[in-house]
Amino acid sequence: MIVSRTPFRISFFGGGTDFPQWYFKNGGKVISTAINKYCYISARILPPFFKYNYRLRYFKDEHVSKIDQIKHPSIRETIKYKKFKNNLEIVHNADLPAQSGLGASSSFTVGLLNCVGAINNELISKKSLAMQAIDIEQNKIKEHVGSQDQMTAAFGGFNVINFNSDFIEVKPVNSKKNIEKLEKSIFLIFTGFQRSAQKIEKQKIKKIFYKESYYKEIQKITNRAEEKIYYSKNIVDDFSELMNEYWWYKKKLSEDVANSKINQIYNIGIKNGAYAGKITGAGGGGFMVFFIDNKKRKVLEEAFKNYITVPVSFDKIGSQIIYNQELR
Repeated sequence: MIVSRTPFRISFFGGGTDFPQWYFKNGGKVISTAINKYCYISARILPPFFKYNYRLRYFKDEHVSKIDQIKHPSIRETIKYKKFKNNLEIVHNADLPAQSGLGASSSFTVGLLNCVGAINNELISKKSLAMQAIDIEQNKIKEHVGSQDQMTAAFGGFNVINFNSDFIEVKPVNSKKNIEKLEKSIFLIFTGFQRSAQKIEKQKIKKIFYKESYYKEIQKITNRAEEKIYYSKNIVDDFSELMNEYWWYKKKLSEDVANSKINQIYNIGIKNGAYAGKITGAGGGGFMVFFIDNKKRKVLEEAFKNYITVPVSFDKIGSQIIYNQELR
């Protein structure tokens, strides 16, 4: 039995510039952090006493005999990708719901790759783990996804991630004081509804070069935010100012990024002391993140008493094997 634990993430700046359709030509940059909410995957070789070869449990149950019969695309393509020959049982659990803008699907793929690699006695670097997940999601499953979620899930930490046509660079941010201030100022709230990121991201990618001016402005904002991490003496105020600017441009990328419900939640947050806010991930639903004065946290909690708020801190480790029966 192998169990992996892989973090979800909050992306602050640069979302969209991590689409390969964009950064292969223009480069890209994302600022994001892993958080202490996780995807857990347990995997083991299935004993040969069943009428099926694969037993899978996520939000559905699958009992199938052939790989091509597996409906879950990430499980099916990961097993193929790793050329895994044994029968397999996989069970998935998570701290937060899928389709909520926190990179859950990539956390799943990274965590699954980590498990299958451990069963095969492979030593996989964090970079390889992330790049394999990108290959599976973009080229095997052919999902409409960027390349940031896999990196954050594998590496963990608060990072600046640079995207180029021939390499992806993960730069851990070591400005401890400012990172701690940002961590204390995070307020995460569930909008109450999930959404399919695929539909929204597909629309963004289709129109990516019609929206070129917006993506270039997003890159400029992200560059300024990177400077502020290291040099700002008032990081929460500076990040908030940039996030408000970024949120305006993010909504311009697709009409589905925001809606009346999201705008209502945003307005409640700002009226009750939040400095800035935006939807996480592709948009359309899921979670919203605010920067706040921590002294006003109780005020915001009262304002959002009919919503689910989630306290978070930053994860520093990334995807890891937390249980390996073979090593006991």
